[in-house]
Amino acid sequence: MTHPPAASRPPGARSGKPRILCVDDEPHVLEAMRDRLRRSFDVQVADGGINGVKALQAEPQGFAIVISDMRMPGMAGDVFLREARTIAPQTVRMLLTGQADVEAAISAVNHAQLFRFLTKPCDGDELLRACAAALSHHRLITAERVLLEQTLRGAVEVLARTLALASPAAFGRTERIKKLACGLADVAKLKNRWELEVAATLVYIGAVTLPPETAEKWYAGNLLTGEEEAMVARIPRAGRALLADIPRLEGVLEILDVYRTNPERGNAVSIGSIPEAARILRLVVDYDKLDSANSATTAVGLLRDRRIYDPFLVNALADMLGVSAEDTVASHAATLAQLEVGMTLAEDIRTTGGGLLVARGQVVNEQLLEHLANLDQRTIRQPVQVIGV
Repeated sequence: MTHPPAASRPPGARSGKPRILCVDDEPHVLEAMRDRLRRSFDVQVADGGINGVKALQAEPQGFAIVISDMRMPGMAGDVFLREARTIAPQTVRMLLTGQADVEAAISAVNHAQLFRFLTKPCDGDELLRACAAALSHHRLITAERVLLEQTLRGAVEVLARTLALASPAAFGRTERIKKLACGLADVAKLKNRWELEVAATLVYIGAVTLPPETAEKWYAGNLLTGEEEAMVARIPRAGRALLADIPRLEGVLEILDVYRTNPERGNAVSIGSIPEAARILRLVVDYDKLDSANSATTAVGLLRDRRIYDPFLVNALADMLGVSAEDTVASHAATLAQLEVGMTLAEDIRTTGGGLLVARGQVVNEQLLEHLANLDQRTIRQPVQVIGV
């Protein structure tokens, strides 16, 4: 295992001991802390807050406890511990401070969510007792994380699979969506990855409210009636109602609530304002819809053409699918009279009043052309963006 130069591993440290990171700008203080704690802990030291940050960035889940001095050049202890909370939220944080810094330490308790602060000079036995208490607290945090990430996720998986029996067509895409979402989460180094995985598992759970024939048409990407479109539009609301009473799913519900946010074309600020987990879910759900009626190359091209998705995530998705930028084809405008069998709609066909007639991603066929020919052409927005032919 490789560690940054600024965080040295003590010689002869045995594996299996809980790990603690001690941060101070005074070498003799670090050595004293190491000598007092080394029997119970695998002690690493960092000479100052900046190097402490580097150590945590190298191993965000590597330490049970981090303890820091308050007054250090370059980065004060309270600032370092706030950074530590962001980088390694599961690590228990403690602060060593002099009497003159007590007010700053109290502020740090709130802003860095410290477990405890100790005043200097700190007796060695008191330091050891505090670290033992911090370790017990870390074990509680770890146990809760295991409960959330494994037990709850497993229970939700069973729920999704059980409900899928009621509507297999509607849930046929779930595993595909989850796999893509988890792949992008790994590329983006997403925190709380389990929440995105659960959200992807449950994204279509409201589809159990669809009649079987409507679910089959929706799954296959076939043309839906106005009434069926309305039923599909109610899926998210129905799903949220099913999940609302399950405890500890607040983060999952937030992802499901936000992922449908539709930033305006080319509005990077709007895209950036959407949490990354929701951006990932929106991208893979939309890709899966497009992929059901198109090749992966065409589907990625449609996503790129809309420019409402995070470019980094779109490129990462393309890499996962083996689609290069050179393979994708740009869209072009066509009137309804110019539509041909085999074209793919790159945008929705809507009425002049904004009503949805045909969703983007559908491949033009004889049935669709006949349907559009029977409508009043003056009430439909034209031209529309298409790919192909």
